[in-house]
Amino acid sequence: MEYPRMSAGSHSDDAGYPDDVQAERVRIIANAYDHAEQIADAAMVAILAQIPAYAARDDAFHADVHNQLVKLCRSGLRAFLDHRKVTVDEIAYTRQAAARRARAGLTLVDYIAAFRLGQQATWKSLLSFAGESAAGRQAALSMVVPLARYNDLISTEAANAYLEFQRACTAGSGSEGQELLESLLAGALPERGPQLAMAGAHGIGANGGAAMVVVTATVLAGKPRGAQDTTVTEARQLAAAAMAGVGVNGLRTLAVVRGAEIIAVPALNRSASTEELCERLRAMQRKLSATGITLAVGVSTVVTGVAQLPKAYQQSRNALGLLLEAGGVLALPHITPFRYLMLRADDTARHLIDPGIAALLSDDRVRGGTLADTIRAFAAADMNLREAAEKLRIHPNTAKYRLRRIQDLTGRSVRSVNDLIELLVAIELQPGEAWPLSRGGG
Repeated sequence: MEYPRMSAGSHSDDAGYPDDVQAERVRIIANAYDHAEQIADAAMVAILAQIPAYAARDDAFHADVHNQLVKLCRSGLRAFLDHRKVTVDEIAYTRQAAARRARAGLTLVDYIAAFRLGQQATWKSLLSFAGESAAGRQAALSMVVPLARYNDLISTEAANAYLEFQRACTAGSGSEGQELLESLLAGALPERGPQLAMAGAHGIGANGGAAMVVVTATVLAGKPRGAQDTTVTEARQLAAAAMAGVGVNGLRTLAVVRGAEIIAVPALNRSASTEELCERLRAMQRKLSATGITLAVGVSTVVTGVAQLPKAYQQSRNALGLLLEAGGVLALPHITPFRYLMLRADDTARHLIDPGIAALLSDDRVRGGTLADTIRAFAAADMNLREAAEKLRIHPNTAKYRLRRIQDLTGRSVRSVNDLIELLVAIELQPGEAWPLSRGGG
C-alpha cells in the first residue's frame, strides 16, 4: 500500500482574522511551544496506556519517542509563530524515526495510532491555553484546519518512510536478500541501490564500526506437529522467519536460507553485548523445538565492520559443527578457549588420557562424580581449598581428603598446574560427558 505524497506545505492561513483573535493565536501557540515537553509527557501517558506494543519497550525506546513528540510539536508551532508553511525538509527527521519504528517491528497501525495520540495531546493543550474568552475560542477554532494539514503532512511522510523500510526488511527473504548476504559474506557492502537500503534497514553498514555477529543454523529435524506435509525446506523457511525477528536494540535481523543453512547477520546494540541476542536465540530454538523443528545454531565472535564478516561466518560454521547431533545454541563469545578446544577434541585426544586417570573417573562417575566435581571446584577457586569447599558445601577437611585420594589413585597432584590441567581435560573428555550447550553458557 502506498500513501499519497503531500505537498511541501501545511499551514499558514491566518489572514482575515480580527486583531484580538490574531493576538490570541500568538499567545496560545507561544504557550504551547513553551510547554512542548509537557505536551509530549501527556502524549506518552496516552500512548503507553493504549498501545501495548509501545508499553512493552524499554526506557531508551520511550525516550526516543518522547523526543520525536517534542520535535514534532515544536516544528508545527514554530511555523505557526513565523506565519509560514512547514516544508518536507524541515520534518525529515520523521523519516528516520519511522525507520527506527519499522526496525523495532512495530505495526503500521500502532505507529499511526501513536501519531494520532500525539496530535490529540497537542490539540488538548491548545484548547487549554485558549481559555474561555470569545477571542480565545475563535483563535483555537481557526487553527483546526491548518493543524490538520500539518498532521496529514507529518503522518504521510512517516508512513511512507515506514513502508519503505518495512519493504526493505521483508525483502531479505527474496533475491535481493540473497544477493545482499552474498556481498556481506564476501566482505563487501553494496555502494548504492536497494541492497544498500536493505542493509541500512537491518543496521548493517550505517556505522563503519558497528558490532555484528554471524549466526549460522541448520534444521536437524523439520516436520512441525500438525503439519504433515511440511518439508525440510519449509522448516528452514520457518526458522529463517523466526530468526529475522530475533534482534536487539530495536533492530530487525537479516536472515536468509542459503542451501542447507540459515544465515543471519544481527547488528548488536551500542555495548556490543551478545547476552540478550543469545537469550533470544535460545528462546527461538526452544519454541521451534516445541513444534517439532530441531535447530542447531552457531554464533560467531563479535566483529566490527563488514570486512570481518567472512571470518565471522566461518566461526559460526565451526560452532555449528559441534552441535550437529543434539542441536542447541553454541555462542563463541560465551565460552572459553579451553572449552572450545575440549568440544573439538577427537578420539585421538581421548586415547591419550592416562588409563589410571580414566579408570578413576569411570568409577567416580558411577558413584555420583564427587571427585570430578571436587577437581572442577578446586580449579574454579584458583586452587583455594577453603573456597572450593564452600562452593561444594562441604567441610574443608572433606575436600582435602578427596584431593589426597585423587593424588594417591592417579599419581597426579592438584597443586601442579600441569597435573591439574591433565585431570580437567580427562574429566571433560569422558565418554558420555556433555556440555550444557543450550543452557546458560552457550
